[in-house]
Amino acid sequence: MQVTVNRKNTPFIPDSSRVITRFLYTNDKRSRSLIQAVLELIENEARDALNQTLRDYSMRHRNISKIFENHFRKVVHLFSELGIDPETLTGTRKILIGSYFTMEYSIESAAFFNPSIIEHPWQTDTGPGERRVIISFRATGEGHISSIVFRTGVLDQQNNLILEPVGNMLEEAEHIRRHVYNKKSFGQKLDDMQDINSIIPPNLILDRLNDEFTYEELRNCIDEARKAHYPESDKELLFNQIIWLASTHYELQFSLDTNLSERVIFPVSVNEKNGIEDARFVKFTDEDGKPAYYATFTAYDGSTILPKMLETTDFYHFKILPLHGEITQNKGMALFPRKVNGKYAMLCRLDGFNNYISFSENITLWREATLLQQPEYPWELIQIGNCGSPIETEEGWLVITHGVGPMREYVLGASLLDLHDPTKLIGRLKTPLLVPNEEEREGYVPNVVYSCGSLIHNDDLIIPYAMSDYASTYATVNVRELLDVLKKTAGV
Repeated sequence: MQVTVNRKNTPFIPDSSRVITRFLYTNDKRSRSLIQAVLELIENEARDALNQTLRDYSMRHRNISKIFENHFRKVVHLFSELGIDPETLTGTRKILIGSYFTMEYSIESAAFFNPSIIEHPWQTDTGPGERRVIISFRATGEGHISSIVFRTGVLDQQNNLILEPVGNMLEEAEHIRRHVYNKKSFGQKLDDMQDINSIIPPNLILDRLNDEFTYEELRNCIDEARKAHYPESDKELLFNQIIWLASTHYELQFSLDTNLSERVIFPVSVNEKNGIEDARFVKFTDEDGKPAYYATFTAYDGSTILPKMLETTDFYHFKILPLHGEITQNKGMALFPRKVNGKYAMLCRLDGFNNYISFSENITLWREATLLQQPEYPWELIQIGNCGSPIETEEGWLVITHGVGPMREYVLGASLLDLHDPTKLIGRLKTPLLVPNEEEREGYVPNVVYSCGSLIHNDDLIIPYAMSDYASTYATVNVRELLDVLKKTAGV
């Protein structure tokens, strides 16, 4: 039995005009030569060059002169070898030098895809049957570096999406705060990741630190510990493990005068340098009734992936944490929107082929998983996975899945899990819910439809989805119809 899918004509297309500023640096030698060349400009030349740059870019970025000043401060260490005190320079010279170490980066010039949708924390000024929503996207630009961006809109009574105005001055976080670590909990997390005590003791580092320490203090201790008499390969294994763990924690604070569509979560830590991929957002309600927003995502450094988690309550302040434990080895982890039987619950795909479910008392530590689904039908024989967090219904947990079949075609499916024991599969579609049509087949990666999170509104399932890793749109499905079909597959 086929479920009716109503595709909406609301495309989200990559826009190359949406740019952020990035610090531009090559190497010390070339940078010193550049600084020297700028310093040799006569005052009128320097002033004219700066004025022209400000005229060209002040309407493209909020407070561009402040950005130039910040980038100037990142190269002050080079002035000592030039025999110049940077504090003796005029404001014009400092800002001009900073402009030469600045570039624009078009965050979504290549692709705008893999969306998820959640309820907006602010629901004022909405009418009967309306709901304000946030849609997150994976935006990809030059070098295939991915970041997280947002759009907002209101779903009306017919589930048409009325998009709200999109800001045109994009920004990264105004403040990036490195984590202050507690030595006891840091040591426990280090033990949770793997047993490295059999190689050399972590206390080689930890004993040198105070009960609370910063990232910089940790790096200094590692530099000192390198002098200890242990095999070099064993030491570096320990040091890399510790630095990897430490660098995954940070916090972001965006300026209060930014629109949500202007906030860009761009890679910060070394394990994200090649991209932040496929954020699966979910509104999580704790046992005390307080809501928070989480997103599981994949950090990529060019060779290794790392599952991580983002947490926020207001979309201005974000905490980024690593997910660790034996099962956090692959993409596609999706958190349930509440605890189940007193524990956090997560869908995962630890082997890359099958769907699993895991439970934990710690939201960032996941150690055991139970096999939930294996590829069964022709359209999913290569692999299956989830397309976002499970959605709670009266009939059970509704899970949108993806399957990969012939010609590496990605399609969407659906499953239903028991509400009280989600390790039990109640129903599963035998045929795909959504297949790429002729307009959706062409793109960066052909023949792919993919989603990272849906929600229910006005008795419809709202499914935002990507079209061949290039652009995005959304579709609606009647929830009652879908649940009835899923229940009829029970036991089949």
